[in-house]
Amino acid sequence: MTAGRPGRGGSSIGAVLAQLRSEFPDVTISKIRFLEAEGLVRPARTASGYRQFSVADVERLRFVLSAQRDRYLPLKVIREQLGAAPDGSEASTAVSRIDLLTQAGISADQLSQLERDGLLRPGPGGRFTTDDITALRTIRTMTGLGVEREHLRAVRAAADHEVVLLKSFSDPETVRELADLFTSLHTLLVRAGLRQSS
Repeated sequence: MTAGRPGRGGSSIGAVLAQLRSEFPDVTISKIRFLEAEGLVRPARTASGYRQFSVADVERLRFVLSAQRDRYLPLKVIREQLGAAPDGSEASTAVSRIDLLTQAGISADQLSQLERDGLLRPGPGGRFTTDDITALRTIRTMTGLGVEREHLRAVRAAADHEVVLLKSFSDPETVRELADLFTSLHTLLVRAGLRQSS
């Protein structure tokens, strides 16, 4: 059984499996295909029919798998939580501050510091989203590997510059596609820089 070839604009199903395995050891290619068949993730396809999972697709899978494992939610409920927003974009489920702290595994003081640094920005009513949980987990991993606060602030500043550029486009679908392409290009440029400096 083939896992599919990686596409230029995204990750193959095999690459996605490798990304998820550390957090979800029981996940399989069949499971990912099942979640796709259930409409919980919709990867793009190449002209040859190979799946291309964007960064957003992988985070969506991570949310679904977490909801099943940690909260025992049925697929119907998860699908409702991942329902479409009014503008056609996929909605992020709102979570309370307490839920955010619990699921991200950080303290209230750490969260307050990240807010002061501009790395996390609550929405209306002080609510957060599942994307914020993923961001906090990523930040926790990065700081555990030795990344300093000033480095994280530089990442935030770079993201803000990208947001300004993306907001100059009016079509939501174009914005989503460009956001994924920015992420892919950033990764490729970093890898190229590391190769050149080694």
